[in-house]
Amino acid sequence: MKAFISVFPVKGMRMGCVLGVVLCGILTSHVNAQEYPADSLKLINLNEVIVISTAKQLDHQKQRKPLSTLDQFLESSRSIKMVKRGAYAWEPTMNDMASERLAVTIDGMQIFGACTDKMDPITSYVDVSNLSEAQIGSGQQGAAFGNTIGGGINLKLDKSNFKSTGWTGSLESDFESNNAMRVFGGELNYSDKQFYLNTDAIYRKADNYSAGGDEEVQFSQFEKYNFSVNAGYKLAEDKSVAATLIYDEAKDVGYPALTMDVSLARAVIGSVSFNQDTLFGNLSNWESKLYYNTIKHTMDDTKRPDVPIHMDMPGWSETAGFYSQANFNSAQNHFFFKVDGFYNKSYAEMTMYPNNSNEPLMFMLTWPDVRTKDVGFYAEDHIQFKKASLKLSTRLAYHSNTIADDFGLNSLKIFYPEMQKTNTRFLKSFSVQYHDMWKDFHFNTGVSYGERAPSVSEGYGFYLFNSFDNHDYIGDPGLNTESSTDVNLSVTFKKPIFEIAATANYFHIYNYIIGVVDSSLSTMTIGAEGVKIYTNLAYAQLFNTSLSGRYNISNAFKWTGQISYHRGIDNDGENLPLISPVSYRSAIDFYKNQFSASLSVDGAGEQTNYNAAYGETKTAAYATLSASFGKRFFVNENDLFVKVGIENLLDTKYSSYTDWNNIPRMGRNFYLTISYSIN
Repeated sequence: MKAFISVFPVKGMRMGCVLGVVLCGILTSHVNAQEYPADSLKLINLNEVIVISTAKQLDHQKQRKPLSTLDQFLESSRSIKMVKRGAYAWEPTMNDMASERLAVTIDGMQIFGACTDKMDPITSYVDVSNLSEAQIGSGQQGAAFGNTIGGGINLKLDKSNFKSTGWTGSLESDFESNNAMRVFGGELNYSDKQFYLNTDAIYRKADNYSAGGDEEVQFSQFEKYNFSVNAGYKLAEDKSVAATLIYDEAKDVGYPALTMDVSLARAVIGSVSFNQDTLFGNLSNWESKLYYNTIKHTMDDTKRPDVPIHMDMPGWSETAGFYSQANFNSAQNHFFFKVDGFYNKSYAEMTMYPNNSNEPLMFMLTWPDVRTKDVGFYAEDHIQFKKASLKLSTRLAYHSNTIADDFGLNSLKIFYPEMQKTNTRFLKSFSVQYHDMWKDFHFNTGVSYGERAPSVSEGYGFYLFNSFDNHDYIGDPGLNTESSTDVNLSVTFKKPIFEIAATANYFHIYNYIIGVVDSSLSTMTIGAEGVKIYTNLAYAQLFNTSLSGRYNISNAFKWTGQISYHRGIDNDGENLPLISPVSYRSAIDFYKNQFSASLSVDGAGEQTNYNAAYGETKTAAYATLSASFGKRFFVNENDLFVKVGIENLLDTKYSSYTDWNNIPRMGRNFYLTISYSIN
């Protein structure tokens, strides 16, 4: 739940007031996007929890598409939009801000992609099979996950946590007609009061998909494996240790919106943790974790026809980190403390192979072995009143970047002769959130300030080609720290069978980082229109508002809906890229006697506030219709669940503002999911 007032940014520093005229709507099912209980006296943190786990059969049955990709689960959120460069590895955005302005973690672990073209967001290295939920915090309410401007996403792993369930398991499969995607998965778990072990594996393989009108979208295939193991052991009644290992590998991944594909994207993610329920006094829920992950990502264009010059672009990312967190509760105050840190190594290179074998190979570092250190402290306090609460939070962090490769350092010194090998920053964030209740109304409002360091590409990227605007990009190690002040407000009216919420967010971002053309520089990429250097603008303004509703028509039928409006401009009043037009969702869901069904519509208005300087073109309005039907059966006290559905029922051909280079989305698609659970 976010806010309602429509503070509309206009040219310069002036701001007018516009009431967000937002009518009826469309949300996803509350199973896919649940709020923390609105009738709790605890502060509502403007958070969403997207339930993903298939462990709870009831949740599994109510999900519209249980074995959809994680990208599709995240896109069902109110808060998240996904940038698509193909059928795989979509990039999450929140509050119209992309991944460099977000903190995305897996079970609290910091992980960084190894691709200079953002073809491997962190969300691509896990699967729905090993997750229980996605925890979402908007703006500085996501600062518990790391330094952020736009918000935080934590993908929480599914664990038995010492439940006395004994041996359980499941087998799952899914088939989709449009791209012949085959999904096979299974899990085998054991848990008692002393020990638990969770194992699962899933395999996905898809061919090229077809857009509306049966137009094949070339280079949209992919293949993915994911394996995970979680184990825990109780040392004493209130003490336990746990370990996690995830192996994820994708290969032969096509990206129709880009000039290159991916031959390999591989991640190994591991952690060990110690948990103690009670410490001393009022300290409780102490958890400490050590983790390590390594990623390799290889771009190549060997399967593309008519390539002027073939090239390989491998990248590597390694991260080691820790965190330790605990709660401290008193009668009125509920404290949460967290200390965390990580060390990351990011390295990427490019080798070009001339068509004439007698010519020498050309080599270039695109990320010059950048070493990043970050140590932070996060604290929050929930102060409880009779019918209200106040949340105060802060994050303080030391952040440094060092170029370890002298060749890469000297390459950047061509543009920045005075640059230093190491750059350090002290990052700060503060947030105040207030929640009050009056009869059936809930009021939430807050103001926050946050900072973030430039990403590796923004600070140290060397001739990174952006196919969206057809420019090469060069980083600037001297960029100023980007900071943001944001205000949020929400009003919710809630009855047992009815709920409506109006929300709004406004971000004023100082030293906004974006690429600006430098006409004095020559391009490196064949066919590129120019070179852009990452630069600080004086400021940018982002605003979004939404109206969402829920109505329980009967015990079996429920309607949900949402409509939202977004706006983003820079300090000259020019449109920022990748800002959502008016978008909406609406659905009717049915559940009774082990039967489930849904009918939903998703759509958006015409994108009129676009900016051609960033490669954007106007996208037309669209609407798609989808339906599903499921049934749960009991076989020898075990569960057999079958769900069939159809997406884009009318085979609409369309693309949205998040579709890179306007690649069309998937046309009509039938799917069949079968899940058998052994209890």
